[in-house]
Amino acid sequence: MSKSLPYRKRSRSTDICQRLDTMTTRSKTMDYTSQDDPGDYDGKAASVAGQRSVALSNKLSGVLSVSYADSEIRDALHLLDLKNVQNTPDLRRSIRFDLQKDVIECNSSIVQEFGQVAEQLKRVGSIISSLNACCEDMRRQVAAARQENAPILDEASALLKEKGDLETKKQLLVAFNKHFVLPEEDLVVLTSTTEAINANFFAVLDRTKQIHADCQILLGSENQRLGLELMEQSSRQLNGGYQKLHRWIQKEFKALDLENPQINAFIRRSLRTLAERPALFENCLDNFSEARMHVLTDGFYNALTGSSANDDPTMKPIEFHAHDALRYTGDILAWAHSTAVSERESLESLFISEGDEMAKGIRAGRQREPWSAIDGESFDGRKALDDLVNRNMTGVARALRQRIEQAVQGQDDSVTIYKIANLISFYRVTLTKLLGPDSSVMEALSALEDVAMCQFEALQSDHTATVQAEFTQAPRDLSVPDVLEETLAQVKALMKSYESSLTPVDSREDDFKPILLQTLKPVLDSCESLAKDLDTPATDIFLLNCHNFARSALQSFDFTQWLVDQLDHVIASSTSNLINYQHAFFLHVSGLHSILTALTPLTLSDEDLLQVPHLAPFQPAALMEASQTLDEFLPSALIDALENLKQLKNTKLAGDVTSEAADRFCRDFEFVETRLAAVDEMVAAKEERGEPSSDDDEDDDEESRGGRDRVKVQQDEENERVPLRSFYPRTSGDIRVLLS
Repeated sequence: MSKSLPYRKRSRSTDICQRLDTMTTRSKTMDYTSQDDPGDYDGKAASVAGQRSVALSNKLSGVLSVSYADSEIRDALHLLDLKNVQNTPDLRRSIRFDLQKDVIECNSSIVQEFGQVAEQLKRVGSIISSLNACCEDMRRQVAAARQENAPILDEASALLKEKGDLETKKQLLVAFNKHFVLPEEDLVVLTSTTEAINANFFAVLDRTKQIHADCQILLGSENQRLGLELMEQSSRQLNGGYQKLHRWIQKEFKALDLENPQINAFIRRSLRTLAERPALFENCLDNFSEARMHVLTDGFYNALTGSSANDDPTMKPIEFHAHDALRYTGDILAWAHSTAVSERESLESLFISEGDEMAKGIRAGRQREPWSAIDGESFDGRKALDDLVNRNMTGVARALRQRIEQAVQGQDDSVTIYKIANLISFYRVTLTKLLGPDSSVMEALSALEDVAMCQFEALQSDHTATVQAEFTQAPRDLSVPDVLEETLAQVKALMKSYESSLTPVDSREDDFKPILLQTLKPVLDSCESLAKDLDTPATDIFLLNCHNFARSALQSFDFTQWLVDQLDHVIASSTSNLINYQHAFFLHVSGLHSILTALTPLTLSDEDLLQVPHLAPFQPAALMEASQTLDEFLPSALIDALENLKQLKNTKLAGDVTSEAADRFCRDFEFVETRLAAVDEMVAAKEERGEPSSDDDEDDDEESRGGRDRVKVQQDEENERVPLRSFYPRTSGDIRVLLS
């Protein structure tokens, strides 16, 4: 860089010199022109002026043509600035020579420097020549040595290649043995009974399983001998490991305490691992189930007698309450339920793991041993757990059934028997969700429920037969019989017990219907049979007393609606009969019956109305007597009517019946009142018109017509202008006020 900069400076100086030469030459030309002979001045004045103008235009063109964006011009001007050039005439004349001088000096320095470079190049050339000679000598020596050592090198190359092959084979052998062959210490851990089951055992077992699986790859090669031998060897090692694991699990099961929450973690892992051998796993489960069955059965008898090893002084034996069959049964079933829940939870934590490792192991084992699986059956872990709990509870189910059956057969109270049956049904539904519908405990509870219901039906049949034999007549006061009260008290207890059961709501009515048909319906039928032998209104009063009492006991339970509906129908019928009886009582005692009977078949036609005064009940004496009877009846009518229903226990119903009968009586009286008023108006109207009060038959003979005319004249004279209402003056308003 230091040498290139002066060179650029020199080129720029040269360019400046050239430009200055041009400018100087032009100025000299102008000077020479100015110094010509004066004689020629006049002749040349015009030419000189023209030349000057041309020179000036050229000079201006040259100046204007210069590009100040050119870097060389800028550098040249910069060099001139460095020289501190003053714009004077002398300097403008000498600047060219100064610049040429600088150029010459620069060129001189360049020549000197290139001379030094040339000397160095000569020295380098001599060194390269000596090196070429040395290399040529070495090349000749190497060629000679190569010819002499060629056989040795070939042999060494072959040996090195053979060594590499051997090293590769050695590495392959080491890797193969490391992957496919177990060390002796691992074999001891896997098969020796002196070695404990620990994490190292499972690691060795997993490695052996991996070796056995990888042997399948070797079977795909042309030579299968090695693969078969290794597979057979790994199979023997695996079988030995599983046998050791099987014996260890059986040993641990004998001392296993499921109630202890800190169960050995290796037991869970061992079971999951042993599940890969279905035969060993099933054998292990059979032994475990048998042991657990004995443990639970012993626990049941210990709970009955209170002879457990860890006696709790606050806990009494179950047999302490053997005299109370209901509590005794409840304690037994509660213990069985608690034991089943505890057993299932313990076995679930032992056999059912997260991710279903045990199920996966069993499925893998069945694929490995397809003869151990049932055709078309897939393994279900929950079902297998239910089956295991069921097998463990088999002994408890037998003992439980025996004890509860003895308690039921020794009981003679039908209510207690039914409560026991409901209690058994409750636990049956509860344990079905826990153990499944096909477990031995469910079979035992279903059988016990059937036994309890059979015992209940037998006791109830005997009770019904006894009641029907003793219940021969209704009480004199028509009150509810003691037999019905006792039966309803019994039925209430049964209904309260059934209400707490887990029977579905939509089937409760049909399920409890047989109980009502066996207990209450026969007694109600007996009451209806006895009521037929009573007089009116005692029949309906007795039925209402009995059915209202039964209905009040049944209506609060939704599963007795069918019987309540039947009772409502009978009650409505008996109530209607009593209303009719009271209505008839009002009509007969008030004397209105004969008048109403006479008026009922008649219509409002003139012919029928004109016949009314000639009827016997409407003669003055009869009407006056009926009016007197009505006046005597009205003051005590309601009291006398209620006296008829004094044996009806439901006083409100008695009042409603009497009110309804009184209302009917008032409507009948209004009917009579209206007809009598119509008759009076009709008779008065005919008398005003002078018409006869009745039509004569034109076909009658003169004698019979004359006889009737004499009778009519006599009656008209007697009853002339005396209306019927004057003999029977009471109004319907009076009647309603007095009977309200």
